[in-house]
Amino acid sequence: MITEYANNRKKPLSCFPPFPQASDRNAWNSLPEDFRSRLIKSGEDFLNFSYPSLTAVDYMEFTRNGNRSRFQEKLFLRRTVLNALVLAECAEYKGRFLDDIINGLYLICEENAWQLPAHNSYIRDTVPFILPDVTRPVIDLFAAETASVLAIAEYLLRQELHSVTPFLSKMIDKNLNERIFTPYLKEHFWWMGDGTSHMNNWTVWCTQNILLSAFTRELPHPQREDILIKACKSIDYFLAEYGEDGCCDEGAQYYRHAGLCLFNCLEVLNGISDNAFLPVYEIRKIKNIASYILTAHIDDGYYVNFADCSPIAGRCGAREFLFGKRTNNEALMSFAAWDYQNSEDPLTLDEHNLFYRLQTVFTHREMVDFAKSPIVHKDFWYESVGLFMARDEQLYLAVKAGDNDDSHNHNDTGSFTIYKDGKPMFIDVGVETYTKKTFSKDRYDIWTMQSRYHNLPTFYDGENQILQREGAEYRAENVDHQLGTSECGISMDIAAAYPDERIRSYTRNAVLKKGNGITISDHYEGTLPSPVLSLMFYEEPFVSGTTVQVGSLGSFHIEGASNIQKEVIPITDERLKLSWKHDVYRLLVTMEDKNLTLRIR
Repeated sequence: MITEYANNRKKPLSCFPPFPQASDRNAWNSLPEDFRSRLIKSGEDFLNFSYPSLTAVDYMEFTRNGNRSRFQEKLFLRRTVLNALVLAECAEYKGRFLDDIINGLYLICEENAWQLPAHNSYIRDTVPFILPDVTRPVIDLFAAETASVLAIAEYLLRQELHSVTPFLSKMIDKNLNERIFTPYLKEHFWWMGDGTSHMNNWTVWCTQNILLSAFTRELPHPQREDILIKACKSIDYFLAEYGEDGCCDEGAQYYRHAGLCLFNCLEVLNGISDNAFLPVYEIRKIKNIASYILTAHIDDGYYVNFADCSPIAGRCGAREFLFGKRTNNEALMSFAAWDYQNSEDPLTLDEHNLFYRLQTVFTHREMVDFAKSPIVHKDFWYESVGLFMARDEQLYLAVKAGDNDDSHNHNDTGSFTIYKDGKPMFIDVGVETYTKKTFSKDRYDIWTMQSRYHNLPTFYDGENQILQREGAEYRAENVDHQLGTSECGISMDIAAAYPDERIRSYTRNAVLKKGNGITISDHYEGTLPSPVLSLMFYEEPFVSGTTVQVGSLGSFHIEGASNIQKEVIPITDERLKLSWKHDVYRLLVTMEDKNLTLRIR
């Protein structure tokens, strides 16, 4: 699809001017004064900054003990500081920040490798090498992103850097050619796609930054053409695996790296081809990909979450707004503008992609001034992933059908989440800070990945627990749904998600009657003893007979339970703390016989 547009364009490729260069004072001085002042202030915080050292031992820590955070924090800090300094210099244009910018450019070019330790391998899902091979660069997410940061920083300040010495631009071009452009055209990295391997957000995330890096340079025309065609093929492989309904099987958080990176790929492609790819925005699948984030929104900062996605997936901003604008989706534009205005960090200070920050800078005024309309959410069924969502004025119900083969998968087939008055009642915990174990054969030893820490049954053979397993064959069957004006519901059999034929059937029926509550009805058939249903909560549940009071949110009734026990699950992980400010809770509900019903009002 995308490759076809590339082959049918009429004009030669041009450079991509991401945004006005610093020397274009009309453009930069036209920014709102208060916003420009904040950009300058954010750079002043890093005047005479001592960039953190990145040592070989730091890099080796991932292989030695599995920790990936300490090295990454230092690496990302270098880039976020550089971005702040670049934007401050563009906003002020007095040369105050140039020396610190030059230090940052030099240090990043001096790094032996740009790929993360966790990604330091050439074959997908293989054990990373302890240190990089400097003779054979790896292009991962952050090697490509580093390239775009350097390329755009040099583009914005080309004239000013040249006034110091032209060798700075030569240094950057040399590094981009050796670390990115040459291996991109000569090597095959798994994320590029081949028509058989499964693609995910890496494909468009890397491709976006390759395009940004390459087309801010004066590359030879044949090299530009080769990069264009290879990039378009990768985008086609990515889109081929996306459902027509536009659902991101990695969740709302990863929409920012999947759907929005696809958008920026298209923006660059249009920018270098005299808008030859503009008709792509009229394709229904592309429109659906854009609108997913609005459909998955629950209330304020909360989104439907499953797999590795967190319930607090981050505020929308310029990219969502611009994607809505390109796809003529005023509802998405309005939502993004509203969310941006409610952001605690409108400058996106922690963002290490310079292009995203520039999009915010030059869309700020439009988002602030946009005539917002009330946000209208729809009940929805995403068939491609098996995601059901329904709401009324008080309650929100989401149910995950599908299978256990999602990207960033958790074993959560059949699980549900419920929000009341915009607050989490029955929850999906999300994922802890990534470590070496997260993407290894031991992934499902991690508690957050397991079905017993979702709103799902656990079966027992003596003392042995029988949990859901990972893989496409572990799935929901006989799935049926209805979306009505007064009632929405979904039913399924999740027995096939468990690796034991003695579980003949486990049906779950979840119904939201508008204005009259939610009912979850489970029915079990099999030769194993009746299972124990896990129920996960953020607010503490208090059990009194068949009634459970969930904090201050309200209560629900349980029918068909023989025993209910409560556990406190401490939240000590830093990533989980971003969503859950205190401990979470699990109820273990033993089914009395074959039926169990929850009634939530």
